[in-house]
Amino acid sequence: MATATDYRNMSVEDLNKELIDLRREQFNLRMQQGAGNMPKVHRFGAVRKDIARIKTVLTEKTQAGS
Repeated sequence: MATATDYRNMSVEDLNKELIDLRREQFNLRMQQGAGNMPKVHRFGAVRKDIARIKTVLTEKTQAGS
């Protein structure tokens, strides 16, 4: 779990790659939950918050560029 400051120091391409990785992890967690195999319940909230942080920073960067 990274902070918004860490994400602000990354480039847009890196942020998009990280966002894809986090969405993939979120999907895998949902599949594990559906199969009844959930060892890391706390990751749901952490991944969701990281996705929100990245989306916020991406919005800031696009608004600053226009």
